[in-house]
Amino acid sequence: MNNKTISCHLIVFWIVLLSAIKMEGKAFNTYVVDSITLTPLPGASIFDKQGNAIGISDNNGKLPYISAYSLPITIRYLGFKETSFATLDKDTLYLSEIPTELPEVIVESKRHKVLHILAYIREYSTLTTYTDSVFLFREKMVDFMLTPDKTTKFKGWENPRILKSKSYYRFTNSQGLDSVSDKCNHHFSWSDWIGIVKSPQMIDAIRTTEQGSDTIYGKYSPTEIWHRNRDKIKIDVNVLADTTSRKWVPNISNFFKNHLDFETFRLQYNYNNVVGDSIYTTDLAGYSFNIESNGRGHDMFRFNHKDQPFFVSTYAEVYILDKEYITTKEAKNWDNKKLDFDNLSIIEPADLPELQSSVKELVQRVNDINHNNIRLDFTPNYRLMGYRAHKQSIGQRALFILKQLTGISSYKSRRNFNRNWNTFQKNQMKKNNNKTE
Repeated sequence: MNNKTISCHLIVFWIVLLSAIKMEGKAFNTYVVDSITLTPLPGASIFDKQGNAIGISDNNGKLPYISAYSLPITIRYLGFKETSFATLDKDTLYLSEIPTELPEVIVESKRHKVLHILAYIREYSTLTTYTDSVFLFREKMVDFMLTPDKTTKFKGWENPRILKSKSYYRFTNSQGLDSVSDKCNHHFSWSDWIGIVKSPQMIDAIRTTEQGSDTIYGKYSPTEIWHRNRDKIKIDVNVLADTTSRKWVPNISNFFKNHLDFETFRLQYNYNNVVGDSIYTTDLAGYSFNIESNGRGHDMFRFNHKDQPFFVSTYAEVYILDKEYITTKEAKNWDNKKLDFDNLSIIEPADLPELQSSVKELVQRVNDINHNNIRLDFTPNYRLMGYRAHKQSIGQRALFILKQLTGISSYKSRRNFNRNWNTFQKNQMKKNNNKTE
């Protein structure tokens, strides 16, 4: 084989290789930015065509490697229009900001100290092992009750209290077969643990300017990135960059103490109508978070095999619907009130982005489930239902009533119970002694 032939083969090889790389996706130099200010959007969440979270953008808005099997992808970033991209043949992807208006907060008197917040949450969570996976889409109505300081007698709650929720699960095995349901035996979502942080301290770099940004560096990497555009402030937090960043998630500190292995832990807070050089909780328009962990709390019994790892990811967006200052007495009534959950409805915000087609399909499949037919098709196992009742004759029935009146039946019942309990104790003691020996 001469040099010319080798060169031709090499050219063909490189053409095929480059074509394959192009077909697989794009691994570098693709950024997601604000379409108006061209500011990079760090921590933007990326979802594949099935609705699964596959990564986030870095501190410079750079996307991770994305294969062609994931296309089209959807990029979500709180406060911006959710956008899908069929290809990644451009260096820059643009997201358009959604104009939002906060509800007015009226304080009637100094007695109205407690801030009650009503919010809508949309979350996407996944539980996976090497063979199986559970995908969850859930929407919830929640509320928060925030007190001004520790001197207030009413404690309140900073984590979301669920008022109404709808869940849609998709179960997939190693062969790709799937089923759907509105219930699951495993609680693996992180969304109930991330609450509202009270009035963060504005950093000096953006305190006296209308437009600007600044980065606070932690021990390992940037931990806080602040952006200001007039009366809007956006804070991106990387909780894993430094231990001091855990102040943003105080209610989740026990998970860090238990040495749970977090792969990703990003937060984003959006504040609107910020006046002056201070941020208040009443300025909060919404927040989002992206969490990936190796495990979550206790092992998932009967989901994963013994010693088999499982992985959990949660992306959620929290939209503030209403805020109101109320008295401590009213707050206690809210806390103790037995809500009629059946008659509550989920209220969606006006600027809520449209769902992906794959998530829409999941919602439709779950809503089409006929629970009555499932119950009718189910054949009960009579061995688990106790002995079948036999029809009694008139004499047997009369004798049973007589025993009840004279107390003979209750006496025999107590005697049989005591005898059986004593027998059980003796047998158990023998087993324990045998194990000890």
